[in-house]
Amino acid sequence: MAENKTEKNINLQPQSLEAEEAVLGAMMIDDAAANKAIGLLKSSSYFYKEAHRKIFEAMLVLSEESNPIDTVSVSNELKKKKSLKSVGGLYYLTGLVDKVPTAANIETYASIVKEKGILRDLISASHYMSKKAFESGEDVASILDEAEQSIFSLTQQKDNKLFQHIKPILTEAIQNLEKMQSKKGSVVGVPSGIIDLDNVTAGFRKSDLIVIAGRPSMGKTALALSVARNAALESKVPTAIFSLEMSSDQLAQRLLSSEARIDGQKARTGRLQPARWKDITIASGKLADAPLFIDDTPALSILDLRSRARRLKREENIELLIVDYLQLMQGPRRSENRQQEISHITQSLKALAKELDIPVIALSQLSRAVESRTDKRPVLSDLRESGAIEQDADLVIFLYRPFVYDDKKVDQKGLAYLIVAKQRSGPTRTVKATFIDTYARFENYTDWSESENVS
Repeated sequence: MAENKTEKNINLQPQSLEAEEAVLGAMMIDDAAANKAIGLLKSSSYFYKEAHRKIFEAMLVLSEESNPIDTVSVSNELKKKKSLKSVGGLYYLTGLVDKVPTAANIETYASIVKEKGILRDLISASHYMSKKAFESGEDVASILDEAEQSIFSLTQQKDNKLFQHIKPILTEAIQNLEKMQSKKGSVVGVPSGIIDLDNVTAGFRKSDLIVIAGRPSMGKTALALSVARNAALESKVPTAIFSLEMSSDQLAQRLLSSEARIDGQKARTGRLQPARWKDITIASGKLADAPLFIDDTPALSILDLRSRARRLKREENIELLIVDYLQLMQGPRRSENRQQEISHITQSLKALAKELDIPVIALSQLSRAVESRTDKRPVLSDLRESGAIEQDADLVIFLYRPFVYDDKKVDQKGLAYLIVAKQRSGPTRTVKATFIDTYARFENYTDWSESENVS
């Protein structure tokens, strides 16, 4: 948002110097107004005039240090930075105060400043994307994705600075640690609904990529649906599921069977007892009110997924995203091999988690190498097709059920191991859960030998 020195360019660039002056003046006569403006703007980049940017930056420093924001303190801060003369001196600061009779309209003025700044950023982004579009050899899908990402960042009113000083980051980190301390070990992220797992992970955290992996028939989709159901229904967390393997109707049937605790196979084959339809109706009513969104587009590309996820974030403010499953996604066409393609997909999912500031859960297949071993418990090297999955994931959870490999162990039919094989911010550990195959539902670990009788 550099200041243009010619009158022609000034007229072309969206800006309101009057609103900028009103904001700065009001901030120096009323502490409450200053806090409101800082909360709305957060960054000096919204100001068009360079002098105004420097003044606001000085005010941010004073605010961070809990010092008063007035003409004297602001001028002293500018002196420290050797910027007082360049902004017009103390005379200019007092002039800003004199121009504002009241701070009552600070939010209106700040909104104008912010809107003009966003418009300038939009113009800048448009020029950049126009230039990209004229360049030959660039993939159209990539250009569209980059353009959408630029627009999304503007609609989310993100701070556009490339760098931040460590001080405000540390302040926020300490505040987050204090919140965690006050909760005394409780879940700080999105809970999975499996208490023993949540005790290890503290929930699924914002900006994390979580990979849940297992061999076929282990129950990966069932676990993902259990997590989605708990997040959306119990914790009221808006959740999106991108299902590349199963249709939305199949997912809905699974959710209904799980929630109503009915035999899914009997329901699918029309052999359900009439008395159980009441349970389905009740379950349907509960699920219908949950903030749960399903996209069952097959062979979805990573570019399409990112586009749809941004839209869901913008329109529904999703706080959890689940992808079922990783190997069914399409990467960029220019990938030389499948390993490179999967690597690009996992990197993109991690970037999406950071961009939307939400946890992203990706289900993944494991390689057949597991089958050749005596011990069938998965290890990190079993992640299929790419070491990038292990590298990019913040949390890797393997799903292992002994009964799948030895159906003679009837007493272990409901036993599931959730192996936390990697956790960037915590310990690795194995916890138990109960899998009720009839409902395709995961629950907290109990005496799994006492399976429920289902009619």
